[in-house]
Amino acid sequence: MRNYSPRLKQNARTLRSNQTESELRLWQRLRGKQLLGVQFYRQKPLGSYIVDFYAPKTALVIEIDGSQHLDEGQARRDIERDRYLEGLGLTVMRFDSRQVLVETEAVVATIFAAVAEKQKG
Repeated sequence: MRNYSPRLKQNARTLRSNQTESELRLWQRLRGKQLLGVQFYRQKPLGSYIVDFYAPKTALVIEIDGSQHLDEGQARRDIERDRYLEGLGLTVMRFDSRQVLVETEAVVATIFAAVAEKQKG
């Protein structure tokens, strides 16, 4: 298990209780090892961040970005966050929240392909 800041534990619980519609839609497709038997966790603390979804077996992080991520400052913070997570050996996949809602099957297929590729290597 990866280390994280203990102060994030309660924040993660709160986020799990208040998922966005797009997070809930994707969680319905990731939970219970539905994708190739891989366990995903939601709102998982990693280091000093809380990621939307994390699959430790494949070192995969999935982020769902709402409209606030279009802000220049937030976009910069997202780049820093991704670099940090990639520095831990994780792969970060980002999807727009609207894309998750409108193109759920395409998003799940993209994640499925990434999981399959990670399991090969």
